[in-house]
Amino acid sequence: MTALAPTAVVGRARFAKVRAFGGDWIIWLSAGVLVLFALAAVFAPLIAPYDPEATDLRNVLAGPSGDHLLGTDQVGRDTFSRLVYGARTSLVGPLAVVAASTVLGVLVGLVAGWRGGRLDSVISRVLDIMFAFPALLLAILAVTLFGKGLVAPIVAMSIAYTPFIARQVRGLVIASRSRPYVAAYTVQGFSPTDVAVRRVLPNISPLILAQATVMFGYALLDLAAMSFLGLGVQPPTSDWGSMINDSRGAVLLGEPLTAVVPSVAVIVTVIAFNVLGEELGDRIARRDA
Repeated sequence: MTALAPTAVVGRARFAKVRAFGGDWIIWLSAGVLVLFALAAVFAPLIAPYDPEATDLRNVLAGPSGDHLLGTDQVGRDTFSRLVYGARTSLVGPLAVVAASTVLGVLVGLVAGWRGGRLDSVISRVLDIMFAFPALLLAILAVTLFGKGLVAPIVAMSIAYTPFIARQVRGLVIASRSRPYVAAYTVQGFSPTDVAVRRVLPNISPLILAQATVMFGYALLDLAAMSFLGLGVQPPTSDWGSMINDSRGAVLLGEPLTAVVPSVAVIVTVIAFNVLGEELGDRIARRDA
């Protein structure tokens, strides 16, 4: 059993309650939300009615209208346009984190689980040490050393998220080594590397995908927090986290809409990824039962 097993059990129990309340429509709604934001990110220049960086001091903190669907911010920028363009950095950043950490985690976990012995012990201890450092803390440290922006937090969080995938892959590979099909391929003369990469890895990839889907939501939250703190995406580039940060003055003036819109986008996206990730894991569990 891997270190992620308790988390997975709790997640499936929580997801079961959500699904019992809403049924399959929650899954389809979550998928639809993610597709909608993905399309908005890809086709932002065609969807956004205004330049997200264009200011209009005559329309500061304007309410929703035909000209500005979600109003404007404290310098007159169109909130809807910034939300659409902000989907680019808000989704691409977590995608890079999840992709990099998944590749590294699969490589490390596969080597540790398949080789075993002293190498497995050393890798496991290193992973235990890495678990002690929160991703957000490493990202802040990286920004301190290498400067503000999106690159340093992505690299730091990719390293911080790697142990989660590596520990899961290691456990799955160790369990697979005793399966009859592995022994059958070995008897037929297949090399250990071929069996591990071409036979074992494809069999455990659905579980890795489920974990990576859930991780996407956490990565989005961490990167949004970095931008909110002013350490991630820098103005005037649109990003949901930086939009919330920019709206603090508007909230004090009694105009919270510019902060509520990106906050809702972050919350809805994270929930959607968690729902889909738990559904994928639940289906795999039912298949293997």
